[in-house]
Amino acid sequence: MGPTLAGGPGRAAAHVCPSAHRLHAVPTTAALNVPHLVELLGPDSCWGPIEWCERTGSTNEDLADRARAGARPGLVLVAEHQDTGRARFDRQWRDVPGTSTAISALVAPDPEPAQWGWLSILVGLAVREGVEACTGAAPGRVSLKWPNDVLVDGKKICGILCERVGDMAVLGWGLNLSMDESELPVPTATSLYLAHLPHGKDEVTAHVLTSLQRWFERWQRTGQLRDEFTTACDTMGRVVRLHQDVESASAGIVEGTAVGVDETGAIIIEDAAGERRAYGAGDVIHLR
Repeated sequence: MGPTLAGGPGRAAAHVCPSAHRLHAVPTTAALNVPHLVELLGPDSCWGPIEWCERTGSTNEDLADRARAGARPGLVLVAEHQDTGRARFDRQWRDVPGTSTAISALVAPDPEPAQWGWLSILVGLAVREGVEACTGAAPGRVSLKWPNDVLVDGKKICGILCERVGDMAVLGWGLNLSMDESELPVPTATSLYLAHLPHGKDEVTAHVLTSLQRWFERWQRTGQLRDEFTTACDTMGRVVRLHQDVESASAGIVEGTAVGVDETGAIIIEDAAGERRAYGAGDVIHLR
């Protein structure tokens, strides 16, 4: 038997997502082929069943509802378009039907909830690794910006949001595949198409899910991914400006050098006076 997530044996199956809204034509790219995806994942995959819909409100919200209704770890929901997709700090994640893919996966972490901050980081590691492996991008083109922004040539290509649902967690990400410049939500975003990288939807999704399984299982064993993330994250060693979470007790702007992350994944910034402090949330801008 192949590797498993906490809660059940490895299995993959294709279903139509019961929460799908009225179907809409996909104008830009072919829809995900779930049977082909299952074939690419192989018998050792811990992911399944895999459910697909063309359009929904939010795959994260759908999967959270399924978890509360008794769904088991390993369930994956895939949508071609989200009407109310969300990013960190409840920001809206905007996409154009047919040009991206939104995926949410259900897991049951073993480590204490205090360590669950690593979940969004490990999703970023998995997306970076999966995109690089699938597209053959040259080393350094696909990078990470703390905490979990996946960049191609310095522009954001993926949004990630992880949420706790009881003793389980929903890992969600949206990947820009074939958006052109007129369809980008912000000038700092990009897509695999604009980066001139091959972007078969089934293949990219399979690579990311396979990488996610490896990173999740590694984190299950260790409780953190500090060394791995510090090595992979392009933010480390840079002079940065951190705009803190507005809900933080010490909200504000911090500038300094990113020197690492602590045991929970919080970024450690050294200021001009040499004082180091960890910050668990916020937006980072690379100054140099």
